[in-house]
Amino acid sequence: MADRWITDRTPSPRWPHYTRANAGEVLPSAASPLSQQLCWENGILLGWRDGYIRGGNYTADEFTDGFPEVAGFFAGYFYINLSNVRMQGVRSPLLSVEQLDLAFFGDHPEVPPYEAHPLDERPDLVDGIMAHLGWVMTTTSVPEIDAEKQMTIDLRRNRPDLSSATDAELAARIRSLQPVLRKLFDSHTPPSSDSAIAPGVLGAVCAALGEPETAMKLLAGIGDVDSAEPSYRMWDISRTVRTSAELSKSFDAGVNGLLDRLRGSGSSDAKAFLADFDRFLADFGSRGPNEWEISADTWETRPEIALAAIDRVRLQSDDESPRIRQQRRAAERERLTADIRAKVAPLGAELAGQFEGAIVASSQMAIRERTKTNIIRAVNEVRVAVRELGRRHAAAGNLRDAQHVFMLLDEELEKFVAAPASFTSTLADRHAQWLHIQTLEPPFFIKNGVVPPLGSYPKKGTSTAAAARVGDIVQGVPGCTGRYVGRARVVLDPTEPGDLEPGDVLVAPNTDPAWTPLFMTCGAVVVNVGAAISHAIIVSRELGLPCVVSATDATVRIPDGATIEVDGDTGAVTVLEVPA
Repeated sequence: MADRWITDRTPSPRWPHYTRANAGEVLPSAASPLSQQLCWENGILLGWRDGYIRGGNYTADEFTDGFPEVAGFFAGYFYINLSNVRMQGVRSPLLSVEQLDLAFFGDHPEVPPYEAHPLDERPDLVDGIMAHLGWVMTTTSVPEIDAEKQMTIDLRRNRPDLSSATDAELAARIRSLQPVLRKLFDSHTPPSSDSAIAPGVLGAVCAALGEPETAMKLLAGIGDVDSAEPSYRMWDISRTVRTSAELSKSFDAGVNGLLDRLRGSGSSDAKAFLADFDRFLADFGSRGPNEWEISADTWETRPEIALAAIDRVRLQSDDESPRIRQQRRAAERERLTADIRAKVAPLGAELAGQFEGAIVASSQMAIRERTKTNIIRAVNEVRVAVRELGRRHAAAGNLRDAQHVFMLLDEELEKFVAAPASFTSTLADRHAQWLHIQTLEPPFFIKNGVVPPLGSYPKKGTSTAAAARVGDIVQGVPGCTGRYVGRARVVLDPTEPGDLEPGDVLVAPNTDPAWTPLFMTCGAVVVNVGAAISHAIIVSRELGLPCVVSATDATVRIPDGATIEVDGDTGAVTVLEVPA
């Protein structure tokens, strides 16, 4: 196999550092060629660049024509351009590179140092940046984004019958969604960047008061987080299962074949569950364990993923309701906000103003989760159209497997529609190479524009990290406050939660919204990667779970079944007992 993948891009000479931080939550595996090029490079990344420029930290002439430097794909793996992101810390009067790095990486030991470039400083942009910061610190909702939420809901509700569409009509629908992805990510980019403002400012204010641990508590229980909404609905469904002897018995028999068993039952409980679950899939079916990748299954395309989560959640007692947890965190946040406000007031109007602005700016995290959810709905519409194209051409013999359709390049979509049989061998060969790439562990950083050859990538699962012993501490970064002692359950795939039971500590490699329902079963969450604005933290705060992120190699070092203490205030995960 060549040392470069078919869709690899050349790193930017101007912005040479790239990172998998946060990117690994978005696309944990290597992107398929069609997903990378059609959805990302010719849709999402264009909107990303547009949003950067609109946010005031960049100008259009800083980006080259064509492929935007905001991100990169190497060996199919998605990377955020760290050098490019850091300009927000360099150019903003209220944010430093150090604060931005902390929000992205926690205390990851391999972060490349910032090195100034002659074009980094842009005093001509300061007025625009300050105007935008003023807007962030006074804004709690964005009507345009709320309208886009309804637009993407309507995309799903008004989906045509894809099975009766011609190939040309399917291709046309797919193409029509590219500008939608661009626009939605344009809306997502400012709140995504702005989500780092509140943690940074509140961290500085609370540190000045000698209470650094309070900063995270001021960001908990903010409410109206769209990525947590499916979990609340799953909770309600799980209560129905828990109170029904018939449904409980059906779940006890396993999720495989569950829907068929219930359809054959004809009982009122089964009918009510199926109707409720169908509504759930209509509303949230776009979500899944790798939802930004169009070749991956979602709850709609593989309902067993959602059923497996409900199966774990149904075991939880009623008093562990996520609504109850969220209300506790919200009450604590309100109490602490009043307390810090009183302590800040005597220190001067400037610091008090920064505190008040940061409290308002915390709403950007909820806005960010809404914009992400909007994009995912549109991505799913691309997914189901491409899947239909693959299904029918696998049935016709033009593809050896329906999944091979995702091996197309963007420029080949219409060519495939015109002559599908001419791609059979090419796509099969690409798919075999792509499966090999999935077994490789990409570097966490690309530094100075040097991309290691594929042949040097280690195999996944070959970490040399030593297992922790009793008394050892796996140090991470505080995510959501609180201490919790429980049994560690190492889960590498949210579709296979294994023996995860109520009160266990979920130890995961990374998290995206597909993991969120499992949070409701847990007493605490520990994640290998992540930082102050990562998905795991935002949802843990919403659900009131102690959380530690950036606990490097936690899934390797913490033995499954060990008793551990999770300290969400300090980021320490202490091994108390290990299985015999």
